[in-house]
Amino acid sequence: MIDLKNTVLGIELGSTRIKAVLIDADHAPVASGVVEWKDHLEDGIWSYSLDEIHRGLQVCIKNLKEDLLKTTGTVLTTTGAIGISAMMHGYLVFDKNGNQLVPFRTWKNTITGEAAKELSELFCFNIPQRWSIAHLHQAYLNKEAHVPEIDFMTTLAGYIHRKISGRKVLGIGDASGMFPIDSSANSYREDMIQKYENRTGIDLSKILPEVLCAGEEAGRLTEEGALFLDPEGDLKPGILLAPPEGDAGTGMTATNSVKIHTGNVSAGTSDFAMIVVEKEIGVHRELDMVTTPAGDPVAMVHCNNCTSDLNAWVNLFQEITELAGTKVSKAELFTKLFRKALEGDADCGGLMNINYISGEGVTDLDEGRPLFLRRPNASFDLANFMRAQLHSAIATLKIGLDILTQTEGVPIRTLCGHGGFFKTKGVGDLLLSAATGVPVKTMETAGEGGPYGMALLGAYLIRKEEGETLSDYLDNKVFANVKTTEILASEEDISGFARFLGEYKKALAVEKAAVKFW
Repeated sequence: MIDLKNTVLGIELGSTRIKAVLIDADHAPVASGVVEWKDHLEDGIWSYSLDEIHRGLQVCIKNLKEDLLKTTGTVLTTTGAIGISAMMHGYLVFDKNGNQLVPFRTWKNTITGEAAKELSELFCFNIPQRWSIAHLHQAYLNKEAHVPEIDFMTTLAGYIHRKISGRKVLGIGDASGMFPIDSSANSYREDMIQKYENRTGIDLSKILPEVLCAGEEAGRLTEEGALFLDPEGDLKPGILLAPPEGDAGTGMTATNSVKIHTGNVSAGTSDFAMIVVEKEIGVHRELDMVTTPAGDPVAMVHCNNCTSDLNAWVNLFQEITELAGTKVSKAELFTKLFRKALEGDADCGGLMNINYISGEGVTDLDEGRPLFLRRPNASFDLANFMRAQLHSAIATLKIGLDILTQTEGVPIRTLCGHGGFFKTKGVGDLLLSAATGVPVKTMETAGEGGPYGMALLGAYLIRKEEGETLSDYLDNKVFANVKTTEILASEEDISGFARFLGEYKKALAVEKAAVKFW
């Protein structure tokens, strides 16, 4: 049995999984629940229905309850705090009666090019296609009938938080992917709010959620919210809620990367690098300016495509093993294939992979076509094939990081990796080091990812001392004794990745032709 009032529940609705993690007073995970899901194309738009969201979240909590009961004999009735996190950006809009106006348009959509370009020029600030304001403005430009009916616009985390608390609030990190943030005021940029109203007549201050920073109270779990999360009725209302955050902010928290000059890379369905900077940098289409959960400015390289193409190949290989009458679990297959990649040539031996399932903003593609290419004289074996897959998964990220480091002169001393790409020790971290040329560290808690980071933000809310910053809390109370490994790639691996990247950039012409003709 454990004292539930000393636990914190972190929940994250990611692109391919909904996961919940319950941590104890020592910040150690004691139970978890997970549900796999995937988006779908609806009239050419990547989306999840509200029914899918609700059902997936409830099954995830049910699975966590079962895990907690099995491992500790405890029924989940309460916690010290709950925090909701989810994939950032996208477009969820509701009328004054709370009715959804159009299906959820996720971050994955690249249908807002006209709006993103116009807003970037209007604000003199890079507005990526996936940002909520870009989706709103594109709907405005398209003269979509629902726009005048909008009463509330939010992210997926903000939607769930309102569902369980009744409050229209959002953590500052997630809010920074909706609309530009003034880090000195920890709120939306008032000058840009006014510019947008002058341009469109839409007063964003009335439809955007209230901004909260880490450590601020974001309401309490209502009776309706408790039954929504746990239809079985065990979970009781009244639990304190942390500000809902985006997956970028929880990733920074989970890797202790919220201080200036620290950085992390989250790599799963998508991948993104977050480098905390002292001030805003120049305007670049490939770079976003967002914030930490505490409100400090962050330069972000976000790539829509990371492991989806790789996952599809692994599924194919699993079919082959089943056809041969061999039973290999998906987890074991991933581990074996990742390790096999290290046996390949540093430059992948003449093999090339473009991993674009969807469009990619960094390389200016509105659609994707996964491609595998090989030269006639290539060394075509499994090791090189897998290495090409892994190199491809982080190649676009490297293109964006080069702008940050070479053009803006922002130093990157080390990176902390988390997400599925880093689960096999000594592979993903080594190849990211080869790509960036800097040491890459991983933590023993990295496998818990975003929901763990959200749980830590909940713990900070209820346990922080007066004047204690989020970075101090993480340094002194969470990560002081966490086991960390660090790896630096060899010169051969670094130069090999550089050669691969040079060929990758050339192969983007093939990708663009594929999008155009097939």
